[in-house]
Amino acid sequence: MASKQVWTATGRRKRSVAQVKLVGGTGKITVNGVDVDEYMPFATLVMDLKQPLVATDNENRFDIDVKVNGGGFSGQTGAIRLAITRALLEFDKNTDQTREDSYRHILKTQGFVTRDARVKERKKYGLKKARRAPQFSKR
Repeated sequence: MASKQVWTATGRRKRSVAQVKLVGGTGKITVNGVDVDEYMPFATLVMDLKQPLVATDNENRFDIDVKVNGGGFSGQTGAIRLAITRALLEFDKNTDQTREDSYRHILKTQGFVTRDARVKERKKYGLKKARRAPQFSKR
């Protein structure tokens, strides 16, 4: 009995961490055991996390199982998108990366390979937030 090949990857965004398993299939995406359309509250978020699949024309080629925790829906979507991108790069790693039709070239030009490193800045003492100072009173 031959086992299906699985490509795994991890993606992070803000406080969210997503682990993705890519398996050959019909395009079904489950997030934490729930269908992606039920898990994500907005269709734009679902569209956002599917962008790497659309760019490489793989919407109906893989079944994707996602485990994600931490952060909000927007951060989780970014983490899932990065993880899917990395899994697709893992799937395509044996092809020539210098070709224009390689997944790496397609995804890199659209900006999906780069991790968005922006995170919430820590609060400093004497301030109300990270940078917000208390209101100044002249009298």
